[in-house]
Amino acid sequence: MPVEERAYKKNGEPKKFDPDFKGPIQNRGCTDIVCCIFFIVAIVGYVAVGILAWTHGDPRKVIYPTDSMGQYCGQGTLEKKPLLFYFNMMKCASPMVLLEFQCPTPQVCVEKCPNRTMTLVTAIGDKQDWEYYRSFCREDPGVKKSVPQILQEKLCPAYLISSKPFLQRCFPSLGKKGEVITVGDQETFNDGEKIRDAKDLVAGMKNATVVMEGRQVAMKIFEDYTKSWYWILICLLIAVVLSLIFIVLLRYLAGIMVWVMIVMVIAVVAYGIVHCSVKYVSLKDTPGANITLQQLGFQPDFSVYLHIRQTWLAFIIILAILEFIIIILLIFLRNRIRIAVELMKEASRAVGYVMSSLFYPIFTFFLLTIVIAYWGVTAVFLSTSSEPVYKVFNETVCPHARETCIPENFTLSKMKTDCPQSECLFAFYGGETPYHKYLIFLQFYNVFLFFWCANFVTALGQMTLAGAFASYYWAPNKTKDMPAFPLCASLGRSLRYHTGSLAFGSLILAIVQIIRVLLEYIDHKLKGAQNKFAKFLLCCMKCCFWCLEKFIKFLNRNAYIMVAIYGKNFCRSACDAFFLLMRNVIRVVVLDKVTDFILFLGKLLIVGLVGIFAFFFFSGHTDAFKGTAPSLHYYWVPILTVLVGSYFIAHGFFSVYAMCVDTLFLCFLEDLERNDGSPERPYLMSEKLLNVLKKKNQAN
Repeated sequence: MPVEERAYKKNGEPKKFDPDFKGPIQNRGCTDIVCCIFFIVAIVGYVAVGILAWTHGDPRKVIYPTDSMGQYCGQGTLEKKPLLFYFNMMKCASPMVLLEFQCPTPQVCVEKCPNRTMTLVTAIGDKQDWEYYRSFCREDPGVKKSVPQILQEKLCPAYLISSKPFLQRCFPSLGKKGEVITVGDQETFNDGEKIRDAKDLVAGMKNATVVMEGRQVAMKIFEDYTKSWYWILICLLIAVVLSLIFIVLLRYLAGIMVWVMIVMVIAVVAYGIVHCSVKYVSLKDTPGANITLQQLGFQPDFSVYLHIRQTWLAFIIILAILEFIIIILLIFLRNRIRIAVELMKEASRAVGYVMSSLFYPIFTFFLLTIVIAYWGVTAVFLSTSSEPVYKVFNETVCPHARETCIPENFTLSKMKTDCPQSECLFAFYGGETPYHKYLIFLQFYNVFLFFWCANFVTALGQMTLAGAFASYYWAPNKTKDMPAFPLCASLGRSLRYHTGSLAFGSLILAIVQIIRVLLEYIDHKLKGAQNKFAKFLLCCMKCCFWCLEKFIKFLNRNAYIMVAIYGKNFCRSACDAFFLLMRNVIRVVVLDKVTDFILFLGKLLIVGLVGIFAFFFFSGHTDAFKGTAPSLHYYWVPILTVLVGSYFIAHGFFSVYAMCVDTLFLCFLEDLERNDGSPERPYLMSEKLLNVLKKKNQAN
C-alpha cells in the first residue's frame, strides 16, 4: 500500500489522526544524535569558560577609574574617594596617551574635585590652604620636606585647578568669555613655574577623554532616558495592545482588516507627506532655513536639522517614493492579495485553536535574554580577567621609557638609577600567563557559542510553532483529533526527539554568522588601506555571505517545519522542503511572500501609529501634551526607542502568524501532492481553501 494511503487507513479502517504523519508519536525517533552530543559538549565547555572567566575577571576594571598604583577609586579602602585626579592635565596631551590610554602623570583617588585654583608654593605657606591642598597628594609629605623635594618625589601636584567631575574623573572647568577660553572664570593660571593660558589645558583634556564630545552626547542621551523611560514603556505598552487588537480583529475580520490596513498605511504615509510639506512651506521665509545640509555639516544637536528646509524636502521625497511603490505593488498584486487573505483566514482559525501560541514569543524572548545576558557577562569578565601592567614613565629622555616595571622594588631598581626622574605607574591590564595568552580564543568561543545558542533558541521556537500548527492542519476533526495542549506537546517532541536537528541547523547558521563577523573585523582593519582590489574582494565576500545567511535562514525555517511534520533528520527535511518549494515556486512567490508583505504592512501600521503619537508627545508640538511631556535634550531619543521597540513588539506577535502561514503553506503543498480529492485520498485542507483553488473532495 502506498505511503499516502497508510497515512489515512490501516486494515481498511480510518486511522486515528497522527500529528507525526509517519506513524504514531511514540514511533518518532531521535534525529541527528551526533550533533546533539556535540552541542551538549559545547554547552558544557561554554559553562566552563564562564566559570573560568568569573574566577579571573573583575568588572570593576571597566566600571571604576584606577589610580597610579592600580587601585580602584570608590572601592575598598578608597570607598570614600570615587574620583580620579590628574597631577598635571597637560601631560595628557602626549601622543602616548592615545596608544596606551594612560596619562604620564601621577593620578590619585580623591573625595572631591578641587574647587579653587592655587599652586603648591602659595598653599604651603598658609595653614588652611595647605590642609586643603594635602588631600590631593599621593601621601602626606610632612613638614620637613621642601617644595623642590615634594615636586621631585612627585608626592603632590605642582598646582590645583578648579575642576568638575566627569565620568568619575576631575577635568578643569573650562568656559568661554567671548572667544577666549577660561578656567575657573580666569583666562590664565599658575602651574607652579609660570603663568599659562587656559587654552593650554584643552589639548590635554581632549586626549584624556579621547572622545569627549561623543561622550557628552551620550551623557545627554542617558539623561533623556532617565527622564522619559516610563513614558517610553507606556508607548511600548500601547504597541502591545495595538498588536493584540490587530491579531484579534484579524482572526474574525481578516479580509476587511487587510484592506483597511492597506488604506491606513497609505493614509499614514500621505499624512507624513502633508506634514512635511507644511513644514517645508512654513520655513520659506525663516532666516538661515535655506542653507543646504552639506553647508551645515554634522551637528551633535540633531534638532538643528529640523530647522532646515532641505531636511523636510528630503523627507517629502522619501515618503513620496514609498507611497508610489506601495500603490504600484497593490495595483499589480490585488488579485494575489485576495488569495493571501484566504490563507490568512485559515491561519487565523489555526491560531484560534492554539491561542497559547500568541504568547510563545515571550518564552523565546526570555530564553534569548538569558543567552544574551550570559554572553555579555562572560565577555565582560573575560575582558577584565587580565592583570595590572606597570610601565616606566619619564618626562625626559630615558632608555627604559615604556618598559614594564614592578612598583614594589622600582626605587631600588636599575631603571630608577638610570632615570632618577622616572616613575613606575599603572599603564593598562594585560598578562603573560598561558591563560592570558589564550584569552582571545576564549572570547572567540564565547561569541561563537552565543550565535549558536541564540540560533538554537530561535529554531526551537520555529519548530514548536510548526508542530502545533501542523497538528491543526492534518487533523480531520479539529475539535477531537488535536492534542489537548498542542503547543506543549510540540515543544516536548522538539526537545525530546529533535534537539540534534535544531543544533545542526543552528550550527550551520552560526558558522556563516561568525564568518560575517570576521569579515567585518577585517574590513574595519583595512579601512586605511589603499589596496582597492582587496577592498573590492572583501566587499564581494561580505555580500555573498549576507546572501548565504538569508538563504540558510529561509531553508532552516522550512526544514524545521518538515522535521516537525515527519520527524526526519535535518538534511533530509531540508532537501524535501527545498524541492517541494521549487516544484511550487510560483505559489511560493504569490501566496507566501504576499502574506509576508501584508504582515509587514501591519507592522508598519502599528509602528506608524505609535510613532506619530510619540512624536507629538515628546516633541511638544501639541499643546495638549506640553505640561505632561518631559523636558529633553534630544526628543528624538525616546521617539527612536519607541519606533524600534514597537517594531520588535509587532514583529514578535506577527511572527506567530508568519510561522502559521508558512507551516500551513507547506502542509497545503504536501496535501496537494499526496492527495487528489478521491475518497481514498481526500484533501485535508479547509473548504474555503478548496474553493479558492477551485478543487473539491469527491463523495464516497
